[in-house]
Amino acid sequence: MNVAEPGSAEVAVLLPGTGSDDVFVRSVFEVPFAAVCVRAVTPRPVPGTSLAEACFAALDEAAAEGPVIAGGVSFGAHLAAEWALANLDRCAGLVLALPGWHGDPGDAPGAVSARASSDLVRSLGVDGALAVATDGVPRWLADELTRSWRGHGDGLADSLATAAGRPAPALADLARLDVPAGIATCTDDPIHPTAIAEEWLAALPRATMCTTKLDIVGVDPEALGRAAVLAWLRAGGH
Repeated sequence: MNVAEPGSAEVAVLLPGTGSDDVFVRSVFEVPFAAVCVRAVTPRPVPGTSLAEACFAALDEAAAEGPVIAGGVSFGAHLAAEWALANLDRCAGLVLALPGWHGDPGDAPGAVSARASSDLVRSLGVDGALAVATDGVPRWLADELTRSWRGHGDGLADSLATAAGRPAPALADLARLDVPAGIATCTDDPIHPTAIAEEWLAALPRATMCTTKLDIVGVDPEALGRAAVLAWLRAGGH
């Protein structure tokens, strides 16, 4: 199968992370991509066990018009890379923020956190789980969790469990993605270790990486998007 010509896309499809939503992804990526004349498409997650399949459908729909840049945050980055592997001729690049693991999730911090959150929601309900999950966290993160978790509603527990149990592409598979790839990592994020992002960086043939910090993203979500888009540009995007 042919690989899409790098830089041939003017559309980027960006997917949300575990329990997150299109509102956050849009706040991260819309302006940084607009600055380089790329339109950001941020599909709303479909909560429940079909979460991943709905994301793939959104990518398929956008790519029907031509190759797209695929990307996302955390679990969304995993799904973007997974879709790209099955659609090498329709992926013109990758923008990957905060990958949480590669291969089987195992005891990766992001997977452990998502499993625990799923169990919490099943036992306490969304509001009860939010009371626990937002206790003592920064205000911006509490606000994000409150909006996105309530948006997932009754499907939240299944959404979290689905993300926690799904393998990400293995490093050997990432090596097949010969397109410009930008990776962004927060060096102070224990849930998405920078060491994992560095392993993605080493595996992808044409990747670069830029860093920021959660403390910065909390007041300026676009900082994460700027890091990812800058890395993509340095890798040969656009």
